[in-house]
Amino acid sequence: MTKRRLSKQQLRRIRTHQEQRSDASNDERLVDSEQTDELGSEQEGIVVCHYGRQLDIESTEKPGLVVRCHQRSNLPPLVTGDHVVWQAENEHSGVIVALKPRRTELLRPGSRGQLRPVAANIDTVMIVIAPVPRPHANLIDRYLVAIEHLGLQPVLLLNKADLMDTQVPDQADPEALQALIRQYAGIGYTVLETSCETDLNLEPLTVLLRNRTSIFVGQSGVGKSSLINRMLARSDSADKAAAVGALSTARGKGTHTTTATRLYHLPDGGDLIDSPGIREFGLWQLDAGEVLEGFIEFRPYIGRCRFRDCSHRHEPGCALQAAIEAGEVSADRLDSYFHIISDSPD
Repeated sequence: MTKRRLSKQQLRRIRTHQEQRSDASNDERLVDSEQTDELGSEQEGIVVCHYGRQLDIESTEKPGLVVRCHQRSNLPPLVTGDHVVWQAENEHSGVIVALKPRRTELLRPGSRGQLRPVAANIDTVMIVIAPVPRPHANLIDRYLVAIEHLGLQPVLLLNKADLMDTQVPDQADPEALQALIRQYAGIGYTVLETSCETDLNLEPLTVLLRNRTSIFVGQSGVGKSSLINRMLARSDSADKAAAVGALSTARGKGTHTTTATRLYHLPDGGDLIDSPGIREFGLWQLDAGEVLEGFIEFRPYIGRCRFRDCSHRHEPGCALQAAIEAGEVSADRLDSYFHIISDSPD
C-alpha cells in the first residue's frame, strides 16, 4: 500500500502544534523558575504532617512555626519525618524545593506491590499489641524481620495490660499471651507492658521515647492513639492539653487516623509519629537468607549446617534443627520463618 503523503497545510499544522507544546513546556519551567525567584529565602524544616502533595513543614529555625507547603514537581514523594529545604510564599504557605538525605526510611507495600516509604529518619519502631484484638505471632515476626533489615530498634509494647483479667470477644488467652511476651523478651527484644487506664509503665515508656524519633505500628484497636494522647498530656502546657482534646475529638470522627501521618514533639523529649495505617511491611524484596538473618536468635547457627544449601527442614546436620532439639531456639519461630518465605506478593 502506498504511504499517504501529508499536504503542506497538514504539515504546517503539525509543526505549529509541536512548537506550541515545546513553548508550553519551556513556559512551565520558566514560570517555575520565576516563582522560585519570587519566594523567600531558603530555610530548613521537617515534615510534621502529610496530606498527599501538601505537607505541613515545621521550621527548623523557628520551632513551632508550621507552614502548609506543596512540593516541587521534580521531587520524589515526601513523607513525615523528612528533612527538607523550603521557601515561604507568604505567612501561611510555602514551597518545598529540596529533600535532604534520609538517614533511615520505613517502607510498606503499595497498592501494586511496590515498596514505598511512609516515614523517614526513624530510630525506633514500637510494635503495639494488646489482649484485644488478638495478636498474631507471625505478624509480629514480620514486623521484627523488616525492622532488623532496616537497621532500626524494635520495641514490643503490650498495651491495655489492664484487660488481661477480663473476658471479651476475640481476646487472647492471658497465659498464652504472657508466654509469647516472655519468648520475645528471652530472645533479647525490649518488651514493655502499658495501660492508659492505670498509667502502668508510662514513665519507662517516656524514657524509651526520649531523644529519638519513634513510630507506632500495629493492628487497629490496640490503643496507639490513646497512648499518644497520654504521652502528650504529660505536659504542663495548657495549649498542649487543649490540642490533645481537639485531637481526640477529631479522632472520634475518624478524620485523623485514616487521612494523615503526623509527627508529635513529646513534652519529655523525642518525636513520635502516628501512622495507624501501617499494618504490614513488605518482605518479598528479601531473599530467604535475609529473612533468616531477621530472626536474631538464629544468627549464631547460620552457616553451621552440614549442607551449604540447607533448607532447615529435613536435612541431616541442620544446625537450626539441632538447636531446636536442644531447646536453644523456638520451633514456633522457625515455623514462622517458613511461613514468611512461602508467601509471595499478589
